[in-house]
Amino acid sequence: MKGTALSAVLAATTLLASPVFAADNDLCALNMQKINDQMATTGANSEGLDDFLTKHIDEAKAAQASGDKEKCITISSKVLERLNKQEKGDSSGS
Repeated sequence: MKGTALSAVLAATTLLASPVFAADNDLCALNMQKINDQMATTGANSEGLDDFLTKHIDEAKAAQASGDKEKCITISSKVLERLNKQEKGDSSGS
């Protein structure tokens, strides 16, 4: 009985932990997709972006291409934060 319960707990722990590791690996790609979606939704293009966003989006893409997930996550998170602030500023001014 103890062996079965222990096996069930171990299996549940493994299943619950797996998505966390997968999510960490995919956070870079997820952030980049959110950036693309947000830019498409707001109609932003490279001409309408400020230098900060343009520079950091390029850096995040380069980090993603080189496989540096941590750098990509850090940079893309900053870009998303900035896009969200701009979006809130635009919607509150209307």
